[in-house]
Amino acid sequence: MRLTLGPIGAAVHLAFVRAQRSVSFLQTPAWGRVKTEWRSESLGWYDGGRLVGGGLVLHRPVPRLERFTLAYLPEGPVIDWTGEIDAWLDPLASYLKAQGAFAIRLGPPVRTNIWSADQVKEGIADPGIKRLPEMSAQWADPVGARVTSRLTDAGWLPQSPEDGFGVGHPQFRYEIPLACRTEDDVLRGMNQLWRRNIKKAAKEGVEVTVAADVKAFHDLYVHTAERIRLYLARHRGDLVAATVLVRVGGHAWYSYGASSTEKREVRGSNACQWAMIRDSLAAGCDVYDLRGITPTLDADDPHVGLNSSPWAVAMT
Repeated sequence: MRLTLGPIGAAVHLAFVRAQRSVSFLQTPAWGRVKTEWRSESLGWYDGGRLVGGGLVLHRPVPRLERFTLAYLPEGPVIDWTGEIDAWLDPLASYLKAQGAFAIRLGPPVRTNIWSADQVKEGIADPGIKRLPEMSAQWADPVGARVTSRLTDAGWLPQSPEDGFGVGHPQFRYEIPLACRTEDDVLRGMNQLWRRNIKKAAKEGVEVTVAADVKAFHDLYVHTAERIRLYLARHRGDLVAATVLVRVGGHAWYSYGASSTEKREVRGSNACQWAMIRDSLAAGCDVYDLRGITPTLDADDPHVGLNSSPWAVAMT
């Protein structure tokens, strides 16, 4: 396979994104407008005259050496990662090097290992296990393993920070599988505390609404493929929690959240999460993504509470 690569317009890039089942919102043209401290451009891979791949590249100038940049493709590019990787990445590297990039950072949207919620619970209870990678994964993705191997063989350097976070996308994240599941299926997969909190919020009269207009976000995203919505939880007129949902195709992300210290007992944050999960199910999404977590399973680590959610964990 012989591919060519070059700049494409935002409209062409957006049309390509719309044609995919699942693309990270960090790979949409609008994300470049959000990241105002970076220079962004859309690139396209062509097989003959057919657009077969796309990528949003963010360029960060080096201080006092403005012609040199770090080129970053967050959670991308959007290519066939099951194919011959060199055919895709070699023209990308050549193009970006010619544009003055001294380094390229990728975020391949592939999984390598998946742990179940039960495994995480067992790991937290086991004093001999401190981090997710110390447990055998429930399922290893051959595509992710192949991508990792091919990138390493080609000289790409992995970034594996101790806490799972670094400059770029998180190495570990929570996901709730939604494909072929009903609301009852998802509820049954939650632990007792989450089910109780959702019911408590409903019993207390917490009402979750979807905001009709969030201008600060709306202006940036109006012409893009994603759907962004603000969820507001109110208890007897008082705002107790708010969350932001982003959706591109069949993938939904819980992106931001806030809650009040007052009336925490009415569980407004649980109500918001459940409303977003239900809406994602109704929209036909395949997954509800809670994004990055640390890999800790140490019961004494203050972050471990974030990892005791009743859902699956995916390592990327």
